[in-house]
Amino acid sequence: MAQNILQHRFDTLHQTPPFEQISEESYLPSFKALIEEAKKEIDRIVNDTSIPDFYNTIVSLEKSGSQLGIVSHIFFNLNHAETNERIQGIAREVSPLLTEYSNDIWLNASLFRKVKQVHDSQNRDELSHEQNQLLDETYKGFVRKGALLERTARERYREITTQLSKLTLQFGENLLAETNAFQLHITNADELAGLPDGVMEAASALAKAQGKDGWIFTLQFPSYMPFMKYAENRALRKQMYMAYSKRGNNENQHDNKDLIRQIVNLRVEKAQLLGYKSHAHFVLEEHMALHPDKVNSFLKELLDASLDVAKQDVKDVENYALQHGFEGTLQRWDYAFYSEKLKAVKYGLDDEATRPYFQLEKVEQGVLGLATRLYGITFKESKAISVYHNEVKTYEVFDTDGTFLSVFYVDYFPRTTKQGGAWMTSFRDQHHDGSGDVRPHISIVCNFTRPTDKKPSLLTFNEVQTFLHEFGHALHGMFSKVTYESLAGTNVYRDFVELPSQIMENWATQKEWLKDVGVHYQTDEVIPDELIQKIIDSENYQSGYATVRQLSFGMNDMAWHSLEEPFEGDVIEFEKQAMAPTELFPTVEGTAFSTGFAHIFDGGYAAGYYGYKWAEVLDADAFEAFKENGIFDKDTAQAFRREILEKGGTAHPMLLYKNFRGHEPSIDPLLKRCGLKK
Repeated sequence: MAQNILQHRFDTLHQTPPFEQISEESYLPSFKALIEEAKKEIDRIVNDTSIPDFYNTIVSLEKSGSQLGIVSHIFFNLNHAETNERIQGIAREVSPLLTEYSNDIWLNASLFRKVKQVHDSQNRDELSHEQNQLLDETYKGFVRKGALLERTARERYREITTQLSKLTLQFGENLLAETNAFQLHITNADELAGLPDGVMEAASALAKAQGKDGWIFTLQFPSYMPFMKYAENRALRKQMYMAYSKRGNNENQHDNKDLIRQIVNLRVEKAQLLGYKSHAHFVLEEHMALHPDKVNSFLKELLDASLDVAKQDVKDVENYALQHGFEGTLQRWDYAFYSEKLKAVKYGLDDEATRPYFQLEKVEQGVLGLATRLYGITFKESKAISVYHNEVKTYEVFDTDGTFLSVFYVDYFPRTTKQGGAWMTSFRDQHHDGSGDVRPHISIVCNFTRPTDKKPSLLTFNEVQTFLHEFGHALHGMFSKVTYESLAGTNVYRDFVELPSQIMENWATQKEWLKDVGVHYQTDEVIPDELIQKIIDSENYQSGYATVRQLSFGMNDMAWHSLEEPFEGDVIEFEKQAMAPTELFPTVEGTAFSTGFAHIFDGGYAAGYYGYKWAEVLDADAFEAFKENGIFDKDTAQAFRREILEKGGTAHPMLLYKNFRGHEPSIDPLLKRCGLKK
């Protein structure tokens, strides 16, 4: 029966979710039933009268609630990629239940005594390296989730975590609502001056879909970004910019400012309950950086290396604008427009010059083909695997020896039911279940340029890079080769998880690979060498500006999560001060960055956003190995697979990295790649 299907192992190809058989009504009763079932599994561990050991305590705990985990993956993935008011309502009801269930485990004194007994008395020589890692991570997990707290503090910990589960969920819902609430509806063709044909076609198609004349532009990136780059109408660029930059800061029911105050204050309180100065101190203990001082020093080192270059980048664009009729002060809604024009002058290149060569289907072939060329794996599209939306495609992935490796879902286009950005996720992580190797179900979700009646989906070069990035995460999940699910795939330190994704972006500027993916959608002409060279030559265009922009996000994050006292101040003023060292433009009243910063207030990057730049140091250094041995060198790829991609969280990231590279990473390759160091 539909309402019970979630409570049992799926009788489908590779046990994939049977989406067409899952009714929304079945989620809440299934969650409640599976939580009760999982609680009974915990009770059996607690009530076991035999002497606690690694298997009857740690492994049993690891395996408990497995079906609940699968249903949680399905439900929350849909809440991000294909949501509606009903799904959101269920999420608001279910999230506190799951938090309560989680707390019932971590704060179970009897269970913790058993875990501690195993941790303290286990003969470590009897366990494999991975088993020792699981034992240590399990013990740390209990301690970091309140197991050592006294009774009153425990109850407060429960309250805090329950509130946070609700507040972060609400932040994301508000941001999606604000993104969907705005549309720029144009009926006068004169106001479209400067916009490429493909951009106008997409806007026209959206208007027609809504039964309207003219053109509609939205705050979804494939609509918003081209408008900011190409629209000559400055007033409309400002209108779009203001709408985008005021999301969550409109003094309405979707305003996120008070949520930010509540979230950061609860995170401070939770960290201090657990004995840490700040949320950043708490989080970074489980990161490669280890301490806020090290993160701040790293951000400052990069800022010192890039700020003067960034200021010159902005000056170059401003000078170009002034030489071409612009009057006044260059504002944020002017920058992308004039920067794109200057890029076209300097390199004879803009997004529209390359877009015809990056048809999504060809790029997909090239990205999957790159994995085949490097790792020998193959992809077979499957119509037999159920999907949650008719735009989603699925692949069966096979290893070099023909054995099944993974299911791979791809979901490419924006929808009002989908959050913005791009991400990789999973419906099931790899692990061993006692009878064999359970292979993963991996998904990437993007917001790429849609096809129109006249043209297929033609990607910008940035979208090609995004595809490679998320696919790198996907490979990390697909190649996982561990025993225990909590250590599988991308379950690694947050400032290490971006290495497998960001290293893939390097191939986007390699001539040999671009020849594989760059085929003109009308003429089948392979992308010419001249155009490829322009892409390569322009790689470091505005690199100083781009670096400082990323650093501003990391500094914003660290400021919010380094708080040691409750914050009751002005959110806008606080972020302004936090980001002041990176500021390159005049302040725009009414705008906010933090109110739309889903990574840290509705994602897993709190006190971890710096990790994108940290991982760039790793990926630039790691890609040197491919450049030394050949960018398609199979031995290098196999070493990267064996030492990094297969290992998940079974060892410390620096050990894994040194096993692959032979040394700790240097920042020099990144500075050279970005043109910040000769």
